[in-house]
Amino acid sequence: MKKTLLLSVILFFGLTVFAQDNERFYATMALQDARELQNDHPGEIQILAERGNEAAVYMTEWAALTLQEWRELHGPGFMLKTNAEDAIDGLNHVPSRDHSRIAFTITEDVAVLEAINLISVQNIEDHIIELENYGTRYHTFSSATQAATELKAKWEDMATLYGRTDVSVQLYNHSNTQMPSVIMTIEGTEFPDEFVIVGGHLDSASFQGNNNAPGADDNASGIATITEATRALFESGFVPKRTIEIMAYAAEEIGLVGSQEIAEDYGSNNVNVTAYVNFDMTNYHGSGNDVYFITDYTDSSLNTFLMDLMNHYNSSGNHAFTYGTSVCNYGCSDHASWNSEGYMAAFPFEAGFGQHNPNIHTANDTFSFIGTAEHAAKFSKLCAEFLIETAKGESQLGGLEVASDMYEIYVSNNTLYYEFNDYEAEISSVIVYDLVGNSVMTLQDPSNEGSIDMNHLTAGMYIANFTTAYSEVVNKKVIIR
Repeated sequence: MKKTLLLSVILFFGLTVFAQDNERFYATMALQDARELQNDHPGEIQILAERGNEAAVYMTEWAALTLQEWRELHGPGFMLKTNAEDAIDGLNHVPSRDHSRIAFTITEDVAVLEAINLISVQNIEDHIIELENYGTRYHTFSSATQAATELKAKWEDMATLYGRTDVSVQLYNHSNTQMPSVIMTIEGTEFPDEFVIVGGHLDSASFQGNNNAPGADDNASGIATITEATRALFESGFVPKRTIEIMAYAAEEIGLVGSQEIAEDYGSNNVNVTAYVNFDMTNYHGSGNDVYFITDYTDSSLNTFLMDLMNHYNSSGNHAFTYGTSVCNYGCSDHASWNSEGYMAAFPFEAGFGQHNPNIHTANDTFSFIGTAEHAAKFSKLCAEFLIETAKGESQLGGLEVASDMYEIYVSNNTLYYEFNDYEAEISSVIVYDLVGNSVMTLQDPSNEGSIDMNHLTAGMYIANFTTAYSEVVNKKVIIR
């Protein structure tokens, strides 16, 4: 192999930041890959320790590129470590988590259907292009930190728009990269110490030079996917019983750095993560099925639950899409970080392995190559289904228990207009709530027809609760802008 390839991989991975001699770095990887590399290129890799099917290694960037070429990897194929001790400890660290705390069930049809009906292909397209327009999100570039900072602001603005006072967003600063990750937290109402997490990496990289790494599919598509799923939950008024976290990771491309540090932090602090699902590349339809569940380095019971969700919600009708299975090898993406900490992790992928987007890690990974976000929208629906059915909760919109021909309710210019035209639906009370259940307006002795001026309320989403004389209830969502 020509030495020019060494320069390419240094440009790609930027691993010289961590190497002691500017050519080598520490990592864990699949034992079979390590042995094959050592056999064929003994001067490029040293195996420090072995356990099971893993090895701790000290290898060159040249060996990393060779690994990429052998395996046609989607991700780096290894997990970067800062020194030999960390690499060996990574093999000896075998946590045991109690997965019996939750029984996966499918019970939230109303909330799920409302949310997935709100998924917008256009919103996903716009977000992918927005991230692509940074030019590069390589972890050492200022544009990567800018992308993280501005994503934090985007998520905060989204929560504010829908009046979500139960939402916070933070930047997570790392030890092994200057780029921060972004974490959105939606606090659970009943089980705030139980976490349901989805995530994907925000950084991008290119073999052709990291100053031009648009990363539209890898992985602007995944970030746009989880953002739109969360927005749909907000618009539908879903409030979770378990805490939900949405994560955008730094520095996945150089060895899962961001997700490793976060997962290790959660593991060492015994954070109760019910389940984690990874979204990394969602928009290229390269295989016969729509979604492919990666079966290696993932949890089989969580994969089964995600398949059950698709069987229940996506087997027919407007939301129909299909699934299959594939494998992705060691260190494929950020799910591996959670799996190595003993947490239940899954990775639904855009295509069968080897049939995914051929332009990733090049300057041609642009939105124009695909031209639509319809494929990614399917993953947004799956994401929303997973979050709602795992976190559980109740939509603050409630059910419509009065026949729809008995009333008319609509909103115009922040004014709520209503008319109940049947004696049996005579109104006894009207109360307006914010999304955490606080009463912000009450109408005394309301008539069956009228209007409510809501311009004095702060921007966000509210629920207007109409109760009839027979204790039947109609709830109307109102967004104040």
